[in-house]
Amino acid sequence: MSRTAAALAVLVNGELRGAENRWIDGVASIEQAGPSEITYIQDEKHLSRLADCRAAAAFLPHRLADIVAAKTPDLTQILVEDPQAAFLTVLEIVRPQRPSCAPGVSPAAFVSESAQLGEGCYVGPTAVVGDDVVMGRNCQIHPGAVIQPGCVLGDDVVLHPHAVLYADVTLKNRVIIHAGAVIGADGFGYRLVNGALEKIPQRGTVILHDDVEIGAGATIDRAMIGATVVGAGTKIDNMVMIAHNCELGQHNVFASQVGLAGSCKTGDYVRLGGQVGVKDHVTMHTGSQVGAKGGVHRDIPPGETWIGYPATPEAEQKRLVFSLKRVPEMRDQLKALQKEVTRLSAELAAAPPPSSLRAAG
Repeated sequence: MSRTAAALAVLVNGELRGAENRWIDGVASIEQAGPSEITYIQDEKHLSRLADCRAAAAFLPHRLADIVAAKTPDLTQILVEDPQAAFLTVLEIVRPQRPSCAPGVSPAAFVSESAQLGEGCYVGPTAVVGDDVVMGRNCQIHPGAVIQPGCVLGDDVVLHPHAVLYADVTLKNRVIIHAGAVIGADGFGYRLVNGALEKIPQRGTVILHDDVEIGAGATIDRAMIGATVVGAGTKIDNMVMIAHNCELGQHNVFASQVGLAGSCKTGDYVRLGGQVGVKDHVTMHTGSQVGAKGGVHRDIPPGETWIGYPATPEAEQKRLVFSLKRVPEMRDQLKALQKEVTRLSAELAAAPPPSSLRAAG
């Protein structure tokens, strides 16, 4: 298709303002876009980044059209309801994803005779599919991935290189597991017997529901009994640790290096920033959020945002931070007061007694 600004405006049902025939051959961020590339401006926060913008065109909301025109008069505008969605539509045209691997089993893969593969599946070189594995349609098992015995995969599941599913794990439809992630390793459970640590058997499983995505290097441990569960639509970033018997709700988002101890629970739409740590048996209710590096030691009510270590409600933590910033000033004030008290005490000690006391004497 034509990649003129006018053609792209028609494609995304947008309103064009500016040069119609500007040719678009790429997409880029506001600062990095060149004179033949398109970018997007989602909201007011992006306006400060326009100073160095050299893009040919930009998707933006109607309410920002006049402001952007004043800042960058040569920028061709395509006005839309959702600039990011329009940008992603063009991204798929300008930078199409490489086609999926052709169905089939590589001669260099191992697939057990008792495994059942659905129609259209791909199994790459050195991948391993164990005994009694059941796989739905159109799954992609990339090189080096390992599926141990008894696992069940739904349709359109993707295991990237060297992802590992331990035995008897269940993945529902459209689950994506990125490279090096491990699903179903033993939970970290031990008890002290006669002065030595004795392993507690981990006989549960892991269940990942529809449309879950697990980042590279992440780990989700199997339950001791029952199941570690990740709800539909939840997205887990790279290097995240989910311990045994956790139960996560739907559409959660966990950033990199989050760690949940055993038996934690979340509601739906819970968001955890990078490096958040959560104590065992804590519940984070629906809509709750924790800022980066937060340390969660107790349950979080629905819809609340907590920050800090230990994590507390955002307003409470901000008051604490502002108070701490005043500590040096308060310390100086205290020293000044101590000096003043010392001076006044010395003056009082050196002063003659009141006249009434002299007369009585």
